[in-house]
Amino acid sequence: MNKERLIPLIVATALFMENMDSTVIATSLPAIAADIGTSPLTLKLAITSYLLSLAVFIPASGWTADRFGARLVFSGAVAVFMVGSIGCALSSSVNDFVIARVLQGMGGAMMTPVGRLVLLRSIDKSALVNAMAWVTVPALVGPVIGPPLGGFITTYFSWHWIFLINIPIGLLGIFMALRYIDPIRSEDPERFDLYGLLLAGIGLGGIAFGLSIAGLNLVPWHIVIALVGVGTISMTLYVIHARRTASPVLDFALLRLPTMRASIIGGFLFRLGIGSLPFLLPLLMQVGFGLSPLSSGLVTFASAVGAMGMKTLAARIIRTFGFRNIMVINAVVSSIFLAACALFTIATPLLLIMILLVVGGFFRSLQFTAINTLAYAEVEPAQMSRATTLVSVNQQLAVSAGVAVGAFSVESTMLLHHVSELSAADFAPAFIVVSIISTVSAYFFYQMPVDAGHQVSGRGVVVVASPERDAEPEETAATETANARDQRLG
Repeated sequence: MNKERLIPLIVATALFMENMDSTVIATSLPAIAADIGTSPLTLKLAITSYLLSLAVFIPASGWTADRFGARLVFSGAVAVFMVGSIGCALSSSVNDFVIARVLQGMGGAMMTPVGRLVLLRSIDKSALVNAMAWVTVPALVGPVIGPPLGGFITTYFSWHWIFLINIPIGLLGIFMALRYIDPIRSEDPERFDLYGLLLAGIGLGGIAFGLSIAGLNLVPWHIVIALVGVGTISMTLYVIHARRTASPVLDFALLRLPTMRASIIGGFLFRLGIGSLPFLLPLLMQVGFGLSPLSSGLVTFASAVGAMGMKTLAARIIRTFGFRNIMVINAVVSSIFLAACALFTIATPLLLIMILLVVGGFFRSLQFTAINTLAYAEVEPAQMSRATTLVSVNQQLAVSAGVAVGAFSVESTMLLHHVSELSAADFAPAFIVVSIISTVSAYFFYQMPVDAGHQVSGRGVVVVASPERDAEPEETAATETANARDQRLG
């Protein structure tokens, strides 16, 4: 297997383990809580502590990879995640379990951005769309197969195996990484911005943690608002600090690049809407329609089928139509399929629901692949570690915000209907709200240049041939695109 396929699969394996683990626990919380002698509500701290750990440690990932080498840090992150998984399986109290989940979060915080950094430093930009298509799949497949897998393991085996199945996957990932990934490291690592890390950690932790618990009903809303407020103040102080330092942990100067700006702002809005789907849809299926967790998971798995069907076509589609055209239209199309979930009722045939989820999953996966690839189109090699850190932080906040917006919409609908028990009718407005937010992302993609991302798409830039040139316009465009890519890669 060539490097363009092998390395994305190595990175994707680790990301799949992380994405699946973060969702598989949801259906097993009652069994775990009963076994260690606590309530499921209290044990939800395990979910939020994991997200908090992610938010705090992601900003340090870029500098760590530059200082110690991306391959070594990636392999070490997988090992830390495995140790946390073993800790979860051996936990006998809430404290043990929360500590183990924090350790898992530390490993996950390094795995995602450093895994992408490994990919970017190992794969030629001309092959990046295909590589990102493979890496994007775990992020879409993990959340949808996690709940049914968790329910299956808990029902027929023991909840401990939810975490122990990570061990063989992790060992294989470490072996493959050390064997097949080149030991690339920065020649001149920058000074570590400890003060910036503290401000960013408090800021991101407050915002992400606040938004995450907003969807879990763990604390009153005024505490949620206080957490988000403190986080916002800290992030504001960080932005002021970042302008005065040469090596910020989060480099917002990258937003001057049109492709990075569109990927961050437009991508945030799109992910916010789509990120609420793994939260809202299982609730609708189980609470609204009365399906079991396993049956609900099998229905929502249809989204993963569509996502996997996309990976072989993404590069060809983007090369044919270009990033801007695809992302503007596809943002609207994906949002329409998201809004279609508002029409689901208990009388809707499950086959029709699954068909809509399969098709919608295809378009969502195509959009994620485009967003993830476009972000790095104009980034220079020396800035790659900063870019992967910024993108990972943006994704984490978008997912947390998606859950919060979805939960707030459902609760607001219940308040307006003057009901205390959740029903299927309370979900429709939430799907409409998040789909509108996703649609707004199309505006930011439309603002990009027509030839945005041509460095990685393989699509020729638009040029006008001079009369004295013998070459055809199409040939000239292709040549100039190749020359531009060669200069950038050189």
